[in-house]
Amino acid sequence: MRQRVLDAARDLTCEAGWDQVSLSAVAARAEVSRPSVYKEFGNRAGLGRALVVVETQQFLAGVTDAFYPGVPDPHDCLRAAILHVLEEADGQPLIRAVIEAARKGSDSLLPYLTARADPVFDAGRALVQGWLAARYPQQQTESVELAADVIVRMTISHLILPSDEPHLTARRVATAALRLLQ
Repeated sequence: MRQRVLDAARDLTCEAGWDQVSLSAVAARAEVSRPSVYKEFGNRAGLGRALVVVETQQFLAGVTDAFYPGVPDPHDCLRAAILHVLEEADGQPLIRAVIEAARKGSDSLLPYLTARADPVFDAGRALVQGWLAARYPQQQTESVELAADVIVRMTISHLILPSDEPHLTARRVATAALRLLQ
């Protein structure tokens, strides 16, 4: 039942944007009762959070593949992972729907991607921080944490407000972040 509800919520969000998604519509699409949706997710915000958590886990699996085993040069490996994020986000219907709505100035699901520490920032930062720590074992933890934070924040910022071609953005973000570790 949980997966049917999440699938229905994702489909409705992709079709009309999160602002237009109601728990009643999700329940109807998933062919479950509205009280069942409330019991499972608590409220609309709980459903939104669960939806973002699932999408984040799937999305970061692809980033992990870009990092590991990775190419020998850390800059090239990081650039490839950032480029993966920038290009893959456009191919993910839910992420694309949230970003397009944000660019138009409206979408209440956007805070899960940009402002709330969890699940996107924490999961992304943990992934990047682990990779940096493995690649730069001599660095202090604070430097690795700062670089990971910069990478995640800059990458998400460029998703919402792209400034250049993805490959150029990926190179610039990787270069700027790795300079923090020099």
